[in-house]
Amino acid sequence: MITDSYHSEKESLFSPGAFLGERKYICDTAIATFSGEIFNSVLEKYPHKEVASVGSANGSKPVFLLDVGGKNAVFYLSGIGGCLAGNDIIEINWQTGIKNLIIFGSAGSLDSKATDGRYVIPTQAYRDEGMSYHYAPPSDYIDVKNSGRLADIFDRLKLPYVQGRIWTTDAPYRETQTAFSKRKEDGCIAVEMEVAGVQAVCDFYGIELYSFLMTGDVLASEEYLPDGLEYANHSLDKFFTALKIWDCIGSGK
Repeated sequence: MITDSYHSEKESLFSPGAFLGERKYICDTAIATFSGEIFNSVLEKYPHKEVASVGSANGSKPVFLLDVGGKNAVFYLSGIGGCLAGNDIIEINWQTGIKNLIIFGSAGSLDSKATDGRYVIPTQAYRDEGMSYHYAPPSDYIDVKNSGRLADIFDRLKLPYVQGRIWTTDAPYRETQTAFSKRKEDGCIAVEMEVAGVQAVCDFYGIELYSFLMTGDVLASEEYLPDGLEYANHSLDKFFTALKIWDCIGSGK
């Protein structure tokens, strides 16, 4: 069973070094987006240079070092889904030595009264995917351990937010009424595809994760409503929020 997939040993049969060579240490912090539009807009706005790449049989995608007012951060376009996003983190950590990851994306709302007009800061993620079970002992939920620190940062920045449980699934077309009802009963306020897997990978490799979401489509209605998904996916506001979080992390606030 998938819940038997976690093993405590740190070493695997092979490491990223088999494909990527020696480990490198370039920068402490990475910022990741799932939006190609945000990714391209940021590269147009800030000086950058390619410092790594993530490759597969599908091709290679570049990883950049951004220069934001004289400060450097790794910046990349994350794969979508827990497996791809988690593997990106592992390979980028190997090539750059990141210790902090700020990652943001969109989500579906399970409680529009709670999420409308607010960022969502996950506190726990329901593990309805496969990646996390290879990197953390089995459980229904995984703690998003920096949620409290991130909420403190949002308070200082006076940004609107709500904290709560979320549902991570790698099967978006199987978000059934039964599954929705169960997650609502658990107190989940949003559904997305990465947080559980990404948190498990970051915990395993000692990377501090700072994750926040913006809801777009709404499941908590009689008819599915995708109206806000475009903005939630591609609004550049989330990147500028990530820069503010980066400032707070770097200053130790």
